[in-house]
Amino acid sequence: METLDIKLPQMALLYGLCLLPWLLLWLIGLRLSRDIGVGILRMSIQLALVGIYLKTLFDLNNPWLNGLWILVMLIVADFSILRRAGLKVRYFVLATFIAIASSILLSTAYLMILVIQPAHFYDARYIVPLAGMILGNCLQANVIALERFYSALRKNENEYTTFLMLGATRWEAVRPYFREAVKAAINPTIASMATMGLVSLPGMMTGQILGGSEPWLAVKYQIAIMICIFTSSTLASIINLKLSLKIAFNAFDVFRDEVIEKKNIR
Repeated sequence: METLDIKLPQMALLYGLCLLPWLLLWLIGLRLSRDIGVGILRMSIQLALVGIYLKTLFDLNNPWLNGLWILVMLIVADFSILRRAGLKVRYFVLATFIAIASSILLSTAYLMILVIQPAHFYDARYIVPLAGMILGNCLQANVIALERFYSALRKNENEYTTFLMLGATRWEAVRPYFREAVKAAINPTIASMATMGLVSLPGMMTGQILGGSEPWLAVKYQIAIMICIFTSSTLASIINLKLSLKIAFNAFDVFRDEVIEKKNIR
């Protein structure tokens, strides 16, 4: 059973659906026409280019090209995490890259080599989309973890200093904010796992069913990807925060304001 194609006239109708939210936003006074148009245009162009590239990637199925594509995804995610978290890239770029790369590669390798076991562990049809899904969720978790941790730390800087003056180590002083940041980072994934199948059908499972896979096979793949997402998000968030502690404080355990983007300093 093949997935039905969406022809160009139907694609035009699909874009027409965007007129409804645009009209509603305009009626309530939100003038976002330019932002909406740019967003839809960028999405369409970027996905079209990725579609062309992925087709070539799948046809060649070269391990070096597959690895290069994953490296590019990791680098883009690295910069995106730091910018969205309000941290200066030049200070944390290496720490964040180590955190996300180690967790993503571990989960993806585990999934490919031990669970799915394709003929070639680098098979582009498996490793590229699976790594991409895990990385996308890991990106969100790391943004939340870093933003929540450093916002709480700056907000409670006097409390942190008091802990130090009472004899606490740096780790003991930041541990309450650390725990809350990690909890905030993984809560969306936990909530998603707890309601999956009841509240919504996840994207990967839906895509496989539309592609002709048996529902039970799609279920097994969805369980596998969610476990990997949870594992990677948790590991990356903890590793990222831990590594960042060595950068964000000086030798006297004083927080360095220069590591925060100026627009995020309150």
